[in-house]
Amino acid sequence: MARTRFVGDAGLTVRMTTVMFLLGGLFVALVVALMAIAGGYGGMGFALIVGFIGIGIAIYQWWSSDTVAMKAMRAREVSPQQAPELHAMVDRLCVLADMPKPRVGVADTRLPNAFATGRSPDRSVVVVTTGILQLLTAEELEGVLAHELAHVAHRDVLVMTVASSAGIVAGMVTQGAQYGAMFGGHRREGNSALPVWLLMLLVSMVVYAVSFLLLKLLSRYRELSADRAGAYLTMKPAALASALQKISGGMNAIPDRDLRASQAMNAFFIAPAIKGVSLRTLTSTHPSLDEGAALGMAKSSLEQRLEQLARIQAELGRPTP
Repeated sequence: MARTRFVGDAGLTVRMTTVMFLLGGLFVALVVALMAIAGGYGGMGFALIVGFIGIGIAIYQWWSSDTVAMKAMRAREVSPQQAPELHAMVDRLCVLADMPKPRVGVADTRLPNAFATGRSPDRSVVVVTTGILQLLTAEELEGVLAHELAHVAHRDVLVMTVASSAGIVAGMVTQGAQYGAMFGGHRREGNSALPVWLLMLLVSMVVYAVSFLLLKLLSRYRELSADRAGAYLTMKPAALASALQKISGGMNAIPDRDLRASQAMNAFFIAPAIKGVSLRTLTSTHPSLDEGAALGMAKSSLEQRLEQLARIQAELGRPTP
């Protein structure tokens, strides 16, 4: 973690190191397995090409993480002249946290959300949507920005970006294997051998499933960690809790098409772009089947975050002996 005034989190550091180690090993195993399969059919030259492609994807993910995420959300970087109030708020929080100021971006979408991305604190960018700017009060927006700056200081955005490389490569291979099945694929010598597309499909599906689970586990904890760090920085956990409730509830007004278009960014958003998660579903005693599913998801994420912020609020409000 970069040296800032954000509250440190040894648990996050341990989890990031563990996930990076496991996914790094998984990525190497995937590339080696694909090279072995490809080498068995196309020779060593083809195997090396597969290996270089896998490594190239990982390097590209690391180098261009900020631009890729911004393009995915059609966000643009804004100057202090274009967004003076937003920049002033980020300036105050960066001084308070004693950290370098990241670039600031805005995504023109009704979806109320925010995210941070970048391969290092010096190359990071904090992005908010026009939807969240219209939805939140200044105090709530400050809580959201402090949360996103905590991600930058913790460097967990970089870990999430690089760690997703194994899943991205596995997903690409899965798609390629499916096309191979459509066009017949190839078999090893002997009719009893498995076709190459099936071998690649099996390997990539296992890698994708494992990487998905590991990233989900890290994603949940890193959000709790950023909530905690941001709340202690601003000393206003109730404002962040209010913002989370408004953002989650605001998803219900967003068309399904827009929610589906932003699904790939859910791991980076301050709140997932999913309908049905709101204060009403948290307190509903007789939910429908759909609401019951949303309630279960909310209890494992939003409710947990709100409970943590309530504990911090009670702690900060307790008189000093």
